[in-house]
Amino acid sequence: MPRTPAPPIDLKDACVQEARALIAEQGLERLSLREVARRLGVSHQAPYKHYPSRDHLLAELIRRCFGEFAAFLDDRPPEPEPWADLAALGERYLRYAAEHPLEYRLLFGAPWPQAEDGQAWPGLVADAVHAFDVLRGVLRRLHGAGAAQRAAVDLDAMAIWSALHGLATLTQADVMGHLRLAPRVPGQVQGHVMAMVGHALRARLSR
Repeated sequence: MPRTPAPPIDLKDACVQEARALIAEQGLERLSLREVARRLGVSHQAPYKHYPSRDHLLAELIRRCFGEFAAFLDDRPPEPEPWADLAALGERYLRYAAEHPLEYRLLFGAPWPQAEDGQAWPGLVADAVHAFDVLRGVLRRLHGAGAAQRAAVDLDAMAIWSALHGLATLTQADVMGHLRLAPRVPGQVQGHVMAMVGHALRARLSR
């Protein structure tokens, strides 16, 4: 009986997925279009039809990771009360970092590839801003959405994101297992940090 030929792959998408797998297995420094092509079983020139360079492929991968990250944050349960919504957003952020360590490192630990004009790819920037806007949207519910509150929203967003990023990074670091913390502290750190963020923000808003 003649063998049914395999359906043709969507090479553009397959390159991104294979790049993600390659980075997970061998590290970002091993990423190349030639290696992606070899792993996919296509000619070494085939990926260039969609990605003129390694940087084009890496930019697309990071862009998709930002899209996935923003969707994960957006998918939190609806909270009509803004303080509860902020807490839920913080929990989602830390959960994404814990469940998707490779993607999290690509988002915030890998240098962004640059386009030919020396700027970041527009699509990558747009998806990164979308992720940041999820947090800004919650803060606008607390500060107000007027032009006068824009700087305050951005400053508080940066402060909160910095705290969450620091916690997410430390939690994944080897040093966390060697700090001789009190027995119950590791399980309380996330709640404590979120409570401290909330206290600081409430104090700021009450001034």
